Amino acid sequence: MAVRRRRKIVLALAIVLCLAATAAAQRGGRGFGGGRFQTRIQPNAPYDGAFRFCRIMFRQNPYGDGDGWSVDYPRADINLSYRLSELTSTSVGRDAHGNYNHAVFQLTDPELYKCPFIMLTEPGGSYFDDEEAAHLREYLLRGGFLWADDFWGERAWANWAEQIGKALSPGEYPIVDIPLSHEIFHMLYQVNAVPQIPSINFWFRGRQTSERGAESAVPHARGIFDAHGNLMVLSTHNTDFGDAFEREGENREFFDHFAGVGYAFGINALLYAMTH
Repeated sequence: MAVRRRRKIVLALAIVLCLAATAAAQRGGRGFGGGRFQTRIQPNAPYDGAFRFCRIMFRQNPYGDGDGWSVDYPRADINLSYRLSELTSTSVGRDAHGNYNHAVFQLTDPELYKCPFIMLTEPGGSYFDDEEAAHLREYLLRGGFLWADDFWGERAWANWAEQIGKALSPGEYPIVDIPLSHEIFHMLYQVNAVPQIPSINFWFRGRQTSERGAESAVPHARGIFDAHGNLMVLSTHNTDFGDAFEREGENREFFDHFAGVGYAFGINALLYAMTH
């Protein structure tokens, strides 16, 4: 009897796993994991009216090019929040232990509207369904700001253009290069060029900055503007600001090369998002 019961349990488990695999296949293999990274998501800090770094969790596109939403999480989120509190008079939320508040949301989460700024990392591997795209569109047109960072090469760019185009039609809201004269380069710090920041591991392999060679040799800051000329979506392509934040304390050489210009632009982006 016990053997038969165990066999039934094993069979039932096998059926459940099979159904789950089938469902995943029907979704194109897309899920809310962290890409190739296994990430333990920390509980979201409650909103207290102060700045809180909000990161977007997305499903992975098997036809895209990216490592997943959790790259640089949570140290980049924490470090940028710390630098914002250190370098400006912005009120930045902390918990009872003094830790800087940060949160992770899906695009369909109603609490997204408590985030004037959201960050999306590795957008070259992102996938939005119709509901997510509709929520993102509403968030942006109601005054929200999205920064998509850390994706390299043409395949990654094509995927991101397709996904953000689901939310903001390129015919109505085209993606354009942001001129260096734009406010975002001059909010608090003067940033005179779009810096190319590699991952720290790539940098140490040869002290090069272009992670895809000639294909990603030129870094870009591209944007989508609303009808009033306000920047809604910032896309930093062929560069990785997140590593400048996340890895700032790991190596002095990397810090000296990339942290200063990374934080200068990052602080500018946050200030722009919260004042426009």
